[in-house]
Amino acid sequence: MTQKKILIADDEPNIVISLEFLLQREGYAVSVARDGQQALDASAREAPDLVLLDVMMPLKTGFEVCASVRADPALAHTRILMLSAKGRDTDLAKGMALGADAYMTKPFATRELVAKVATMLAQERA
Repeated sequence: MTQKKILIADDEPNIVISLEFLLQREGYAVSVARDGQQALDASAREAPDLVLLDVMMPLKTGFEVCASVRADPALAHTRILMLSAKGRDTDLAKGMALGADAYMTKPFATRELVAKVATMLAQERA
């Protein structure tokens, strides 16, 4: 079985460090993008199985990145889990409308996030 690739796209170093550590410990190949443009570049280059995508990032928002990933046929298999401090229903609806597979609000329990990632990667993207 090949190692699943996860891209963490977030500009908050504390979140990136803890998620990177936890996900690597779970056996995933993890790469990091610190802003929306890096997230797009890394997605195109690495075709990750899953992107943990922060909504509020410099250069491009998570919403913009999500829409771009969904518009790229080469990334059709990529699952997107949006992370946001904005828990309003409108933000959630916007993320899902743009093609996110799931949405979690910050702060989140890291164990809960790792479980969510495992569940999402176990499902085939329709």
